[in-house]
Amino acid sequence: MDEQKEKLDQHTLPLIPLRGLTVFPHMVLHFDVGRERSINALEEAMVNDQMIFLSAQKEAETSSPTSEDVYEVGTISRVKQMLKLPGDNIRVLVEGIKRGRVKKFVQEIPYFVVEVEEQDNEEDDTPDAETEALMRSVVDTFEKYIEASNKISPEIFITITEIEIPGRLADTIAANVVLKPHQKQEMLEAFDPSERLETLYRFLLEEIEILEIEKKINTRVKKQINKVQKEYYLREQLRAIQKELGEDEGVLEEVEEYKKQLKKIKLPKELHQKIEREIERLMKLPASSAETGVIRNYIDWVLNLPWNKETKDRMDLKKSSDILEEDHHGLEKVKERILEYLAIRQLSKSMKGPILCLVGPPGVGKTSIGKSVARALNRKFVRMSLGGVRDEAEIRGHRRTYIGAIPGRIISSIRQVGTKNPVFLLDEIDKLASDFRGDPASALLEVLDPEQNHDFTDHFMELPFNLSKVMFITTANTLDTIPRALLDRMEVIRIPGYTEDEKLSIAEKYLLPKQIKDHGLKTDNLKISENALRDIINNYTRESGVRNLERQIANICRKVVKRIVEEEIQYVRINPGNIKKYLGTPQFRYEMAAQKDEVGIARGLAWTRVGGDTISIEVTPMKGTGKLVLTGQLGDVMKESARAGISYIRSRIDVLGIDPEFHSNRDIHIHIPEGGTPKDGPSAGITMATAVISSLTGIPVSKDVAMTGEITLRGRVLVIGGVKEKVLAAKRAGIKKVLLPMENKKDMDEIPENVKRKIEFVFVEHMDEVLEHALLREPQNEN
Repeated sequence: MDEQKEKLDQHTLPLIPLRGLTVFPHMVLHFDVGRERSINALEEAMVNDQMIFLSAQKEAETSSPTSEDVYEVGTISRVKQMLKLPGDNIRVLVEGIKRGRVKKFVQEIPYFVVEVEEQDNEEDDTPDAETEALMRSVVDTFEKYIEASNKISPEIFITITEIEIPGRLADTIAANVVLKPHQKQEMLEAFDPSERLETLYRFLLEEIEILEIEKKINTRVKKQINKVQKEYYLREQLRAIQKELGEDEGVLEEVEEYKKQLKKIKLPKELHQKIEREIERLMKLPASSAETGVIRNYIDWVLNLPWNKETKDRMDLKKSSDILEEDHHGLEKVKERILEYLAIRQLSKSMKGPILCLVGPPGVGKTSIGKSVARALNRKFVRMSLGGVRDEAEIRGHRRTYIGAIPGRIISSIRQVGTKNPVFLLDEIDKLASDFRGDPASALLEVLDPEQNHDFTDHFMELPFNLSKVMFITTANTLDTIPRALLDRMEVIRIPGYTEDEKLSIAEKYLLPKQIKDHGLKTDNLKISENALRDIINNYTRESGVRNLERQIANICRKVVKRIVEEEIQYVRINPGNIKKYLGTPQFRYEMAAQKDEVGIARGLAWTRVGGDTISIEVTPMKGTGKLVLTGQLGDVMKESARAGISYIRSRIDVLGIDPEFHSNRDIHIHIPEGGTPKDGPSAGITMATAVISSLTGIPVSKDVAMTGEITLRGRVLVIGGVKEKVLAAKRAGIKKVLLPMENKKDMDEIPENVKRKIEFVFVEHMDEVLEHALLREPQNEN
């Protein structure tokens, strides 16, 4: 004992820094040494008296520690055994002797040497009553710890109960308890046995609490695992039963695949639970059940909808504008509205999709502009024709209670296109019908309402789907047949017919190159002159759009291809001189201005579905009893206008210089040529009145004047519509002066500049002004 005490009194010892390891006094353990300085320190200890100082590093990750990286308090230990391992590592068996505190680092290279002061002096201490009580509490708590952890053998507990020295008891328990490195270091630095016991007692209580929580977690996880294993076992049994019954063996795999798909979709909790319930129902139903197919079809539809998929809008306004210009000539209002929407999207990401209604005659590009809008926005395009749709289920879908039920065409189209923000074209919305199966127009109220369509619910799906990011574009030829409530939800943009110059530009830039390519020709094979194109536009087509114009150009291309193949020629030129050879006799003619000024004939302007036209109104007074005869298939509105004009004339007999008895001794016959064509509208009043006054006064009407406007009994001229189409018809007929109601002056912005330069426009408010410009005031003798 004296020899051992003499060795322990030595204060200069080599030091080995330990990584993640703490050695307590009276503790025997082994560890591996691999760092060069640690090996040098170990060799130095073996050369001398096998005594070494072991202290933990503050950070275990430090590979080359300095004196600052090592705790001051450690354990003076004796090396009991050393074994060299492959790879220059050494396994060491050590025994902790006493605590020690570093007073000074003597050297760091080639190994640590420190002066150590011993701290343990408790071998002969007799515990007092308080310490004895603390020892018992620690032992009892350690017993609970053993029960909770199930990792410490009962023999260790028996050994511990035989220890009567307080400090050694605390050290032995601490060596066998799972503590964090800083907690073990705190135990090592507690030199007072009572303080050490209290610290250990606190750590034990914390560990027991953690172990109890861990036990609860393990129990819960084990139950879940048992449940999974049970389900797996039952599924295997179910699979075996189904196999014996010859039923579908793939239902379980199908259900698992559905669940995987459902996890990938981000849905609100309520929707997720509803779909999950349907999947569970599918698993429970036998494969032979009729409802299995219904549920499978429903789940397929739900999981394949683009709940979270959308395309990114193209925010480059110039690029989008170029695409719109490249695809379509004109349609400026539509293009401007789309670019406005894009500009707003750059500032407000939550902007709802606009709902546009394009109204115009056939063939002006309403449908095709939808594709261009989708390309300009970098969105997918989907089209749905509403012409003749009379079943509400076409919009909302069928309820799943019906055999063969499917979703409506709105949801079907969204699924087909694969994104939640396409450009959706609802074509021919003015041709919706309704019958005993419901009113589809009313079903569209929710679809086309920005305040409601964020949770559109299809009857088949029974789940709300967000349509607010869809850009809806509807098309119509007229607004008269669209229900007022539905029309109120849409932003109406009117698309008038094309002018002759616009049709010529479209034919040269779009139609002719397209047909040349479609017929296998090259631009060098066919040339159609500008005058020939104008002849086709005026004499072979009569439309507001360009649909028939394209057909006539295609007709020419077919005949040119035939000539090239048969006659082996390379070039064909079409001009006004040879166009009849390809298209035959002109099919249409436009009434031109009269060659001379005539009495009783006035030139009016009319709007038709295929554009504007001029009409000549002829009036002949005859001896009779004051009858008014109207011929030429006039509608009720035009008949009323004629009667109003006669009443105005009778009230102005003195001013106009007309026979006061004309209404009793003369019949007035008003006729509009082309009697096979029905005519109606509220814009021929001043024209009929002018023709009647001319016939009764003998004053001729100027051949260069055309007019349009409604007349009242007091002679006021009322506003009319279709100004652009009517003015273009006047230009085509060679009219030099056009009389328009004063209130239509605002419509002059729509008139092309080249037309304004060739026609004189006079705006009138009263019939007296009309007569001043229309009549020549030089009477002619009647034959």
